[in-house]
Amino acid sequence: MGKASRPRVLADTQAKAIGRNIRTSPRKLNLVAQSIRGKSAETALNELTFSPKRVAKVVKKVLQSAIANAENNHDLDVDDLVVCEASVGKNLIMKRFHARARGRGARIEKPFAQITVVVEEKQAKEKKSASKNKRGRTQSQSKPAAKDAVVETASAQGEA
Repeated sequence: MGKASRPRVLADTQAKAIGRNIRTSPRKLNLVAQSIRGKSAETALNELTFSPKRVAKVVKKVLQSAIANAENNHDLDVDDLVVCEASVGKNLIMKRFHARARGRGARIEKPFAQITVVVEEKQAKEKKSASKNKRGRTQSQSKPAAKDAVVETASAQGEA
């Protein structure tokens, strides 16, 4: 009889991975995190693989870990995964000392950051139904074409 297990915070279609103590500033890490938010897992991996930023390698490892968690721990389909959240936070800051002129010292701060990546399984049906046309309307919102209206009126006149 131990403690009761903590209830699951994420939905059943989600999986998470956290990368801690990443030796870069949160601001720089957020630039890479922005580039993968909302993209499919496969597209995000490709983008991180060919990114010129040094931190992209670490973010790629965290994303691969989230994908592995989704596949092995939650039985989600890897092909339908989308990065629904990529949040960045501050971690510890190492303080160092730099000797300056006239016996003074300058403070050097070496920041660390952490990233949380949450992937979610989106069904292929949901992606297709939410596809939009050129004007930003979904297919159900789009108006009937003018040709259809002309054909309908011509057939109505022929019947009368």
